[in-house]
Amino acid sequence: MMNALLNEGASRLMDFLNRQTTDIAKDLLGVRVIYQEGDITYSGYIVETEAYLGASDRAAHGYNHRRTPSVESLYQRGGTIYGHSIHTQLLVNFVTQQEDVPEGVLIRAIEPEDGIEYMEQNRNKTGIEVTNGPGKWTKAFHISRDINGKHLTSAPLQIDTKHRKYPKSIEESPRIGIPNKGEWTEKPLRFTVKGNPYVSHMRKSEMQDASSTWQ
Repeated sequence: MMNALLNEGASRLMDFLNRQTTDIAKDLLGVRVIYQEGDITYSGYIVETEAYLGASDRAAHGYNHRRTPSVESLYQRGGTIYGHSIHTQLLVNFVTQQEDVPEGVLIRAIEPEDGIEYMEQNRNKTGIEVTNGPGKWTKAFHISRDINGKHLTSAPLQIDTKHRKYPKSIEESPRIGIPNKGEWTEKPLRFTVKGNPYVSHMRKSEMQDASSTWQ
């Protein structure tokens, strides 16, 4: 049944090739993410993304067409998963655009759905702290580092655009942790579901009940 769910989700990929990366980053908000590990299914809804715009983006791994083995996945066809590590954390990006155009969207936070008990065990946390950050949700989902380079149509990590949610409101702001990159530090390339408590760096005073942040 779980494999059937994954296959069903795989058939509902969005267009990662023929739209601007910023539009894709906004459209990913509310999309259901599914990760299968043996008999365990993890799932949730994307509540925070960041767009990285390739060769001209001073904060992007593909800036100035930098191309090394560690970023090779970023240069593949849209829909490829680009996974990279910061310290001990795995960060997951969905590649956008055609092959050799190193743009992508970082998935920063998830509102969890299935497998929450296992997520809490994996993170040794409860509540919003389980998935409210780019390295937090990948650890909660127990995503393997060999996800890098796989495509969303065939990887154990997939998306379902049919059984998704739609934000009531989307906020745009500068990306997190991008200092000293000139104008790229302040560009509003971070997109969040307004008020959703699973968004990273959310002030308590701005948090709403998660269910009220969706249409």
